[in-house]
Amino acid sequence: MSEESFESLLEESLQKNIHTGDVVEGTVISVTPSEIAVNINYKSDGIVTRNEYSNDPTLDLTTVVKAGDPIEVKVLKLNDGDGQVVLSHKRIIAEKVSKVLEDAFNEQTVLKAKVTEVVKGGLVATVDEVPVFIPASLASDTYTKNLNVFADQEIEFVMSEFNPKKRRYIGDCKTVLKERREKAKSEALLRIQEGDVVEGTVKNVTSFGAFVDIGGIDGLLHISEMSWGRIDYPQNVFKKGDTVRVIIKEIKGDKIALSAKFDENNPWLSVESRYPIGAVVKGTVARMTEFGAFVQLEEGVDALLHVSQISRKHIEKPSDVLKVGEEIEARVVDLNVEDHKISLSIKDLLPEEEEDAAGTDEGEE
Repeated sequence: MSEESFESLLEESLQKNIHTGDVVEGTVISVTPSEIAVNINYKSDGIVTRNEYSNDPTLDLTTVVKAGDPIEVKVLKLNDGDGQVVLSHKRIIAEKVSKVLEDAFNEQTVLKAKVTEVVKGGLVATVDEVPVFIPASLASDTYTKNLNVFADQEIEFVMSEFNPKKRRYIGDCKTVLKERREKAKSEALLRIQEGDVVEGTVKNVTSFGAFVDIGGIDGLLHISEMSWGRIDYPQNVFKKGDTVRVIIKEIKGDKIALSAKFDENNPWLSVESRYPIGAVVKGTVARMTEFGAFVQLEEGVDALLHVSQISRKHIEKPSDVLKVGEEIEARVVDLNVEDHKISLSIKDLLPEEEEDAAGTDEGEE
């Protein structure tokens, strides 16, 4: 036997007997941006294309592997027509990840992955080359109109469906967020009590108030509790993201009522000394009704000027003689500190005149 024949037989004996579907360990021979040549100790070398290495169609393979690196591959075809073995690295990873996803589905463990694509109807989060679809309805525990806010973000989810035969992998972020929110709410309820002063973050502003996150639980800051003064539109005072200091006014179950009316800012505590009965004061007409005008004496202190106290003459309605924003001078004729009520009279400052002729006539027989 010649030396050449002996070496050939020895080489063949050392070569692996591989079949389609086998998983083998190989060594990278060379790399181009789109292809990896692999020595799998077979009579022919193997090729891993970019498409069989990653789901990223733009990936430059020279940035992830180099000659001499070990690589685990799956045999897809023993001969591609040019004598080379067709290999896949991506499918090895996918099979391993599939097991991870299956275990996560069975045990409902939380997975973490980056959103790699926003598609019609949901998100795609990639778990080591395996795409998991997150329907829009399960992307958050609150309605999100624009799913692009999740692009390139790392999200956490549980598997709600696992079907490898159909390559159907469905994730659910909503359940994770809801459970965490409920846990945070329970912990917050144990931590807070009525009368506590806390800092919170405005989450939403409506026509009747603002919802404030006070550390795991939301409380309502009603429009009537936003200030000692009158507020017509909460949106003019607060916006989403604002930090506010509030008092926990009331706790009923998991419903929290908040207040921003602190005693140190309460103008009614010393109002009796500033606006005693009989004092002549100045104020600005803030708003009007059919029965009278409300006059702002200072921020947080409004007084009622009844229509009957505007003039010694008969007036149908306040708007006949007054306008909003007008400054007036009047006398304090009544004060109720407890109910936060002050009554004014302009008539008291006017000189006494004879009654209207019409009024006199009406009194005559």
